[in-house]
Amino acid sequence: MKHSANFLAIDLGASNGRVVLGTWDGQRFDLHELHRFANGPVNVLGNLHWDPLQLWAEIKIGLARYGQQYSQPLTGIGLDTWGVDFALLDKAGRMLGNPFHYRDARTDGMMELAFERAGRATIFRQTGIQFMQINTLYQLLSMVARHDPQLAAAETLLMTPDLFNYWLTGRKAAEYTIASTSQMLDARRRTWASDLLETLNIPANILPPVVNAGTVLGELRSDVAREIGARGAPQVIAVGSHDTASAVAAIPDLGPESVYISSGTWSLIGVETAQPVLSDRALALNFTNEGGVAGDIRLLKNSTGLWLLQESRRQWQRDGHDYSWDELLRLADQAPPFRSLVDPDDREFLNPTDMPAAIRSYCRRTGQPEPDSVGAVARCCMESMALASRAVIDSLETLLERRLEVIRIVGGGSQNALLSQFTADACQRPVVAGPVEATALGNVMVQAVATGHIDDIAAGRRAIASSIPLSSYAPAASVAAQWQDAFGRFNALR
Repeated sequence: MKHSANFLAIDLGASNGRVVLGTWDGQRFDLHELHRFANGPVNVLGNLHWDPLQLWAEIKIGLARYGQQYSQPLTGIGLDTWGVDFALLDKAGRMLGNPFHYRDARTDGMMELAFERAGRATIFRQTGIQFMQINTLYQLLSMVARHDPQLAAAETLLMTPDLFNYWLTGRKAAEYTIASTSQMLDARRRTWASDLLETLNIPANILPPVVNAGTVLGELRSDVAREIGARGAPQVIAVGSHDTASAVAAIPDLGPESVYISSGTWSLIGVETAQPVLSDRALALNFTNEGGVAGDIRLLKNSTGLWLLQESRRQWQRDGHDYSWDELLRLADQAPPFRSLVDPDDREFLNPTDMPAAIRSYCRRTGQPEPDSVGAVARCCMESMALASRAVIDSLETLLERRLEVIRIVGGGSQNALLSQFTADACQRPVVAGPVEATALGNVMVQAVATGHIDDIAAGRRAIASSIPLSSYAPAASVAAQWQDAFGRFNALR
């Protein structure tokens, strides 16, 4: 292992973005946030878009702050984002319009159209990816179905992190972990599923070559380096460009007996495997085989996570009540247990204009008491999340034919002590929570491996374990029967 290096992790999430300094002293990592900024959809003429130019401006502000505050030259830069979304470029490398947001309604009905043309089982056996209408495959199929002129004019498709890496380096490439979220990558060959794309009339020639996580893409472009005041020419590294891949890379002690939950806007619940699981049972249970940073597979299921609570908080803010997260957890803890439950993955919660109203409507429709206070809504969200996690873990055990003994929660949701305890109680398994900054840590750790500062991913995980304190939650046997009864009610809703 080499000593002393500074890396920048650019971590773009669905609701905010950050530029984080990761320092490596030869034994431990330390993180320091340089810049944080808002992100979110922009509604234009009834469609939801991202604003990548604003994100690019914010990224450069964060990069410039490093040069303003530190004299040591940067060793590397890595960037990760959410999955599935993309930009189309013309022959000159310019964007053809603003990229669409995955919650845009243009994908309505596209999964069903894909099943008619290609077959559900065929799609899964080629790609191994969970069926969700937000997937890149259905976004592109909607453009094919509507004869979208942007698709006809496109020379290149770049997934969101690949777009920013292109702007950083001038190199067009598709990093493996983010490409795997598209449902367009052959799970076994780990190249684009050209036969499937041809069946759906999606042009495969616009897709760039796939590279592995840890690939050094090149030096930071000289014009960008001058603009941000960089000292030297830092390397830009394709990390686990899907934020969940970076987060999972940072989980300490992720052995075969462990199941992880990457907890944020989405809950991504799964295990690591050497090869994709493409069985009929995996198809029936709707599991996904996404790429890992070591070329392995993250066998997991996407479930709606903190989205319901985040959107409820936004609505309360719009109503003039700016509750802190601590206040919401206190109110939820004081609310009566198991009064109302929802299926977080119900379509009613995909993108409602008023989330608390949508939750009350769902409860009314399903014959349950409507949550009548802020605390009741918050508790409903978190109890339902915990039960949804149990449902996925039960299905995963059925698929693997073994018991998963320990739950490891990482990401922003891991600092929610009430949710972690609910998860331990609902699943009757111990929970280890942390690191909170898993995505940034995984991003930085892969950079350290790529530049020779750490030997491999396993050594990087050990270094992370010695760098970050973790929290443990034991399941309470005294409430097991109540949670079991609630789980029966929850399953009846699905």
